[in-house]
Formats: sequence, structure tokens, C-alpha cells
Amino acid sequence: MLNEFLYAKIHRATVTEANLDYVGSITIDKALLKATNIKVNQKVEILDINNGERFSTYVIEGEENSGIICLNGAAARKVQVKDKVIIVAYALLDEKEQQTFTPKIAHVDENNRLIK
Repeated sequence: MLNEFLYAKIHRATVTEANLDYVGSITIDKALLKATNIKVNQKVEILDINNGERFSTYVIEGEENSGIICLNGAAARKVQVKDKVIIVAYALLDEKEQQTFTPKIAHVDENNRLIK
């Protein structure tokens, strides 16, 4: 049996842009994608700490070390620039994988730089 588990999380990132005139998605700094193993086009959930919104979209890669967290298209209406968000990805794991899998969690500062 497969169960859905936390795969990766970017914790308390700051929204740097909200671009309504775009097809849709979230643009995330490539450094954060590398740190969490989140992939381009992967489905993610966005949890807005400021307003309580929870919604899904897919990932676009942003410039590495730019600090970009940009909600695009319709999702831009659900956030404000400077909102704090948690970006979460899930994975389906079988019973054996569940015993050893550890999610990748990235904590970031106010500029969306990794906190070591």
C-alpha cells in the first residue's frame, strides 16, 4: 500500500513577487530547489502564514541565489509580497520506504537564503 508523506518543505519563505499576468505556478530560487530536491513542474502546496490560504500549483525554476519566491497567474491573488509561506511537496511511499525516508527541510532567512 502507498501512503502520502511529506517529501520536502521550504519553511517560512518570503514572497518576493506576485505576477498576475503569467500563465501560472510558483517560481522558486534554484538553490532552494536543490536543497529540498523539489523538481521543476512538481506539484507543491503553498501555505500562506499571513492569511491562512492553502493552495496547489507547480514549480518553475528561478535564478540560483536570487531569493525569488514569485506566485504567478491566479495564485498571485492569494498572496501579498512579503507574506511568509511554507512550500510543501508530498510523495507516495510504500511501507518499506516509509521506514527509512527522511524529508528534506530548508529553513530560510528573510531574504530566502538557506539557514545552515
